[in-house]
Amino acid sequence: MPSILAIAAHPDDIEFCMAGTMLAMRGRGWGLHCFNVCTGNLGSATIPGPELEAMRAREARASAALMGATWHAPCAPDLGVFYDAAMIQRVAAVVRRARPSVILTHSPEDYMEDHMVVSRLAVTAAFARGMPNLVTEPPEPAGDWPVRIYHALPHGLRDGMGREVRADGYVDTTLHHGLKREALACHASQKEWLDRSQGMDSYLLAMDGMSREVARACGGGIEWAEGWRRHSHLGFCDESFDPLGDVFLPA
Repeated sequence: MPSILAIAAHPDDIEFCMAGTMLAMRGRGWGLHCFNVCTGNLGSATIPGPELEAMRAREARASAALMGATWHAPCAPDLGVFYDAAMIQRVAAVVRRARPSVILTHSPEDYMEDHMVVSRLAVTAAFARGMPNLVTEPPEPAGDWPVRIYHALPHGLRDGMGREVRADGYVDTTLHHGLKREALACHASQKEWLDRSQGMDSYLLAMDGMSREVARACGGGIEWAEGWRRHSHLGFCDESFDPLGDVFLPA
């Protein structure tokens, strides 16, 4: 069975901008894997870090189960994820374990450093999948299979300097938006935090708004969508290898 691995920074990031595409591919027989690199331990003004970390793991597991996805445990605290050898070894272990044909990850340009670092880690971990001299943590055997990386649009659809980021292509997620919303709602601990820290009146409505705005940018008369940019094929696959091509609507 071909599979998709979503590599995102925090619990709920996958559901915000990747889950609709994952569900569309699940309907085509693909297996799903969810990997949040960070624990989410800093995402509350009232819940202590260790308690919040356990809570967010339970929420992420519930969301993955709802989507029919395999959940992979995080390996770094919030704001503690860095582009270094130790993190590459941990992320590469998950890539080798999941053996995905597609990796979905953050935009290289985003409003938050954790997102951008995780994007870089995902790319390097995929590049190193077939390097036997890279010993992962925990150890996983190397394998050189074709994989294509797709970058999501940043939150707010702009980079850290406020410049608009446009997609190469779009996926119509209208049929799957309801389940995507249910999966995001599993992350109930985030409602108060996002309201307070980022001015989101409702994180569910914020996701709705972003999905609707992406659909408008697509110009295809659809209600909900997710936008993607293809990473270069070099080091990963043949140029023609484009597993999401069948569901892409052109930009």
